[in-house]
Amino acid sequence: MPKFKSPLSVVLFLLCMLCLAQGATAQKKAKDLFKVKSPKIQYVRPDTTILIEYEEFDDENSDAGKSINFSPKKELSIVSEDTTELDLGEQHIVEVSDEVLIDSTWIRIAGYYAIWDTRNINPYRMDARQLKDTVDVQLYDPRSNRNYKMPLEKTPVTSHFGHRGYRWHYGTDIDLDTGDSIYAAFDGVIRINKWDGSGYGNYIVVRHYNGLETLYGHMSKAIAKPGQFVKAGEMIGLGGSTGRSSGPHLHYEVRYQGNPIDPEHIYDFPDYLLKGQSFQITSALFNYYNKSKKTSSNSGRRSYYHTIRKGDTLSGIAKKYGVTASQIAKLNGMSTRSTLRVGKRLRVR
Repeated sequence: MPKFKSPLSVVLFLLCMLCLAQGATAQKKAKDLFKVKSPKIQYVRPDTTILIEYEEFDDENSDAGKSINFSPKKELSIVSEDTTELDLGEQHIVEVSDEVLIDSTWIRIAGYYAIWDTRNINPYRMDARQLKDTVDVQLYDPRSNRNYKMPLEKTPVTSHFGHRGYRWHYGTDIDLDTGDSIYAAFDGVIRINKWDGSGYGNYIVVRHYNGLETLYGHMSKAIAKPGQFVKAGEMIGLGGSTGRSSGPHLHYEVRYQGNPIDPEHIYDFPDYLLKGQSFQITSALFNYYNKSKKTSSNSGRRSYYHTIRKGDTLSGIAKKYGVTASQIAKLNGMSTRSTLRVGKRLRVR
């Protein structure tokens, strides 16, 4: 410490030292303000419960796989009766009564397709690429009390129509929670209510007065029955993740005489509305067939495997993946009473 000539010199020296110390502290704080802190990274162990593999062969058991090319194995019989009285499961050429009274409005249904089939999605044997004329479809007409409704309360799209991985996707996937209500898009008649374990799961096909059909797949429960008339907005089922599905969603298709149309040509899902009151169908809408057939020639099937953990039961695993215990047992060549060995892989779909 330096020598000072007077007490005043000592006080001045101490004040200078205090100022320097405060300046250094302020400078350090200023630097701390601009110091970039390294983010704290928390390692999360990946879930290896589900192993997805691709097998290079077509899923012949899926209704989806049969929905493009279909040839009936039996001759059609000609009948003259209302669709609600048909022997379900049989395929007929139907001469339907001209009009049906629904909510005080006569709905003309003579324009429905000639074939009524409660088992096959596409019994019409019609290649829409061969259309020579433009078909003008009236989607809704408020003056005639023919309205439309969106199939769900909300319509966030999770997967689009078109090429998807190893196969062609013939509809639009819309996100939902299991148990959400699913509604008929237009007035019509339920043609199919069926289970497709290798594809659509629980699904319904509705035939509409405007010449279109809509398909609703992967439902936890299909409520409406074949031959039942439904109005636009009437609940026909509950959302789920049945069949070949990786999570709860609605697989929604629009078809003309069995030929799928990209629903997003008709719907503006983000804005929750139809794009117009009418829609024109031309052969150009179906040019994607050339691409889809090329894709399907080299396609495979996606299989899902579950690695057994301690405490797992066959029924619990089946519930998790939206299948039945007997299906899992059949896929793995085992009994529903077989003991589950921890660490073993089970094919669940």
